[in-house]
Amino acid sequence: MTTRSSKEFIHEGKYAAEVPVELIEDDTAWSPYLSPADVKKLDAVRIALRAGDIAEAAKHGRVFELTPVAAK
Repeated sequence: MTTRSSKEFIHEGKYAAEVPVELIEDDTAWSPYLSPADVKKLDAVRIALRAGDIAEAAKHGRVFELTPVAAK
């Protein structure tokens, strides 16, 4: 079993977050997969973004505010 660093992106409303995670790779059909701790971290970020709690979401990764761009 090995792990490698990756980033997951969470989008909720006008916010997005880039959250670092560890992908677990092994010789099973489910590989690669996330640890339960990383899944809980992603869920916490999603809940915080939905609530507009940017400070809480930023504890786990980089948070971005999305702005629409008018097409020309």
